Amino acid sequence: MSLVVTNTNIQTTTLPVMERFYTIQGEGYHQGRAAYFIRLGGCDVGCHWCDVKDSWDAAKHPKLAISDIVREAAQHPGRIAVITGGEPLMHNLDALCDTLHEQGFRTHIETSGSSPLSGQWDWITLSPKKFKAPLPEICQQAHELKVVIFNKTDFAWAEKYAALAGGHCRLYLQPEWEKAAEMTPLIIDYIKEHPEWELSLQIHKYINVP
Repeated sequence: MSLVVTNTNIQTTTLPVMERFYTIQGEGYHQGRAAYFIRLGGCDVGCHWCDVKDSWDAAKHPKLAISDIVREAAQHPGRIAVITGGEPLMHNLDALCDTLHEQGFRTHIETSGSSPLSGQWDWITLSPKKFKAPLPEICQQAHELKVVIFNKTDFAWAEKYAALAGGHCRLYLQPEWEKAAEMTPLIIDYIKEHPEWELSLQIHKYINVP
């Protein structure tokens, strides 16, 4: 197990939760594995193509006790918990990770990397955004770099962050959903020329699961 640990003195007992659900991971290295998703409210990145813009305003979502969040997650047999958003690192996630680990979960996070890291993570998926750059230390700690390709210039931008990532990091290119028909062939051609990259598809959208 690769465990990334950060420490802070701030104690968090509740978090704004937009939604939580049990499904399969649809993207990246862990694609196809059962996972419990916890989508937190709050985002200061603001991608114009974001498909969960309702998550941006944390005040719109109920604050739930971390103990209750984890208790509900533990009712399912899968033991991967994916923390996503919004931008989940806007919140202190130490207590959430600790409680999930106590229940036998692997903790995964999907983040833009634009806020300081908190929590203890078994897997960090970094998806950098042009609207607010990731912090260098998160680039180095990411297990997976997943770059959304919206237009042709995004390939050079993806290489910029691949150069900042650690040598252990898996590299993925993923077409933006609304432009998948246009971008996927370009991504395939790019990967054929740059085989260090892999293709990530949002298979949960193709098979119509959360």
